[in-house]
Amino acid sequence: MRFIIRVVINAFAIWVVTLIPVLGVVVRPFAPGETLQLVLTLLAVAAIFALVNSIIGTIIKVVAFPLYILTLGLISFIVNGFLLWLTAWITSGFGWGLSIESFWWGVVAAIIISIINAVFGAILRPQKKRPRS
Repeated sequence: MRFIIRVVINAFAIWVVTLIPVLGVVVRPFAPGETLQLVLTLLAVAAIFALVNSIIGTIIKVVAFPLYILTLGLISFIVNGFLLWLTAWITSGFGWGLSIESFWWGVVAAIIISIINAVFGAILRPQKKRPRS
């Protein structure tokens, strides 16, 4: 259930990023390109991004742990941008999916996606039940 919520939040965040034309982030939907196909494409891209982030992102974070310490965590912006770029590369191989104009705009887009994920994650996170007094 948590993965599905994460994918929906990621899809929403990617959609918001595509609305900012300066970033050069575009989603090419499945054919014929109607609204339903765009939503399904966003969900597919978000699922691939979640998988890339959880599998490859974890490996990169473990290997680059000394860099995280040296840069006080600022390297995470570059890592997240790389993971978003990798997702764009994977999905563009299918003829649909994410397209990023340049790596650095991808880093900015990844920062925006992270902010949106943090906000919605805090709102939708299940709260622990408090004991009644």
